[in-house]
Amino acid sequence: MSQLPALNLPPYPFQLKEVAGKLFIFDELRKKHLVLTPEEWVRQHFVQYLINEKNYPKGLINIEGGLKVNELQKRSDILVYNNEGIKTLLVECKANSVKLSQKAFDQLARYNSTYKASIIVLTNGLQHFCCEIDHELKSYTFLNEVPEYSRIKRC
Repeated sequence: MSQLPALNLPPYPFQLKEVAGKLFIFDELRKKHLVLTPEEWVRQHFVQYLINEKNYPKGLINIEGGLKVNELQKRSDILVYNNEGIKTLLVECKANSVKLSQKAFDQLARYNSTYKASIIVLTNGLQHFCCEIDHELKSYTFLNEVPEYSRIKRC
């Protein structure tokens, strides 16, 4: 197996396997092996970060959910609900080789115009930008880190 890139997230004991020269990673939430793309490497790390470091319940995390934006079918990377089923945290993951840009942030904002989550995160595994959204005032505030689940579950 080739060397996987180090990320600015804790390491996790992922189940990896190689089949016909392709590397796969086991997604414990979707209960299946997925082709290990650079974006999937970041997404799996960030999901584990939310669960293990920020105490987000596994059952409230949705990965690669479908949504419509301007009549186009899109996929969000990570969407977290609170106990009442309200969408509270939306994460857009990019490969670690992708520079986080205004274009990526705009994509996340477009997706969130549908979801209306109170917290949005843009990450490439090396940099993480987290914002709290005030939908009534149509404003946002950058946060120093992703909030613990206990803080956002009331959002």
